[in-house]
Amino acid sequence: MRTRIILPIVLFVTGSGLMISCGEGGGSRKSSKIEFDSIVVKQQIPLLQGNDTTLPFADVEISFTYPVKFRNAESLARLQQIFQGTFFGEMRYDSLTPREATERYMEEYTTRYESLSNSYYEDKARLEGEMPLWYWYSMSNSNKILFRSDSLLSYAVEYSDYEGGAHGSYRILYTSIDLNELNTISEEDLFVPDYYKPLTEKIIERLMDQYKADNPDSLLMRGFFTIEDIVPNNNFWLNEEGIHYSYNQYEIAPYSMGVINVTVPYADLSDILLPDGIISNYSTK
Repeated sequence: MRTRIILPIVLFVTGSGLMISCGEGGGSRKSSKIEFDSIVVKQQIPLLQGNDTTLPFADVEISFTYPVKFRNAESLARLQQIFQGTFFGEMRYDSLTPREATERYMEEYTTRYESLSNSYYEDKARLEGEMPLWYWYSMSNSNKILFRSDSLLSYAVEYSDYEGGAHGSYRILYTSIDLNELNTISEEDLFVPDYYKPLTEKIIERLMDQYKADNPDSLLMRGFFTIEDIVPNNNFWLNEEGIHYSYNQYEIAPYSMGVINVTVPYADLSDILLPDGIISNYSTK
């Protein structure tokens, strides 16, 4: 276990040397022992100058797990590039080290938050001195490994924040990586060319089972917006059992229903899976 300290923007950072030796399965070609570490940031960013904790601040927590050992230097650099791009959400973080990417992300968030100070004073004057409570922000970003084999790695990145308004937001984004080719996996890598319509139907059928709906239109009575909204969205992760989709808040249903998760087993997908695809070993078990 290692301890990492980033100054001056981070109060404390801890590392965890986690070694994952991937098992057999999924058409493996290369040994893929991966060792991970993590950067954890916890910080309160004041909106205004000074140390008055009764004034607005942003409560920030970041927990970023990333690979530190994998095959060789070139393969490790590519794997880190994928992790950083998917965690921080922009390609411009790809070329940085994990520490540099975290520092820059925090610096840019701090700059954006502190830029609200002028509007804070304007709102306070408009409220005749009362405190505008919507300037207390929060952000919590983290990622976690969900599945790994010699050829496949799936993980989730979770984002939670509050930036004023009636409520905060939460979303989850998935990434699956072909460890042989070191590329992220999309639906086009898994399914035959005409997969879209039958996959849509299979997702709807699974949602009907989950929500005890007799037909697709009955899902509208369960709170879903429209049937046309329920389509493959490339936000999935993979394991030995099937493909797991998530639909974030407001994507196919109202905020009150939260994130909608649906699993389609490989047994249901046999007619549209590529026969020699990366998950072919799992889908034929």
